[in-house]
Amino acid sequence: MAESTMSPEEIEVEMTRIQRLREVLVRRESELRFMMDDIQLCKDIMSLKQELRQIVAVPEKEKTKKNKQREEELILKIHKLVQKRDFLVDDAEVERLREQEEDKEMAEFLTLKLMPLEMKLKAAQNPPKPKRQILEPPPNKPSITKTGVAIIKDCCGATQCVVM
Repeated sequence: MAESTMSPEEIEVEMTRIQRLREVLVRRESELRFMMDDIQLCKDIMSLKQELRQIVAVPEKEKTKKNKQREEELILKIHKLVQKRDFLVDDAEVERLREQEEDKEMAEFLTLKLMPLEMKLKAAQNPPKPKRQILEPPPNKPSITKTGVAIIKDCCGATQCVVM
C-alpha cells in the first residue's frame, strides 16, 4: 500500500470520486448498448422495407397468393420492430430522466459531504495560525466540549465509525 499515508477524509473523498466515475462508466455502457440495439433494429426494419418495396412494385394483377401473404407478413414484422424500437426509445428516455434525478441528488450529496471534507483537507495542508490559548474551566464545573458525533468519530479515527 503505497498510499497508506492518506487520511480517512482523503480516502473517503477518493472513494466517492471513484464510485462516481464507476456510475458514469456504467451509464455510458448502457447508452452504447441502447445504440447497438437501435442500430440493429433499424437495419432489420430497412431490410424488411426493401423486400416489401420489391413485392409492392409488382402490379396487383401479377401478384400470386404467396406474394400477397409475404407482403402481409412483412408489414406485420415491420410493425412489430417499429413497436419494439418505440419501446426502446421510451425506455431510454425514462432512463435519461432517472439519471438526471440521480445526478441532482448526487450533486446535493457531494456538496454536503465532500465540500466539508475537502475544506478539512485544505485546512490540514495549510494549518491555521495558532490562536491564543483558551483557559480550561475549573475542575469543579463539568463541561462537555464535544458533541456525541465528534466523540464517536474520535473513537476509531474514521468518519464512518461502526458505532455510527
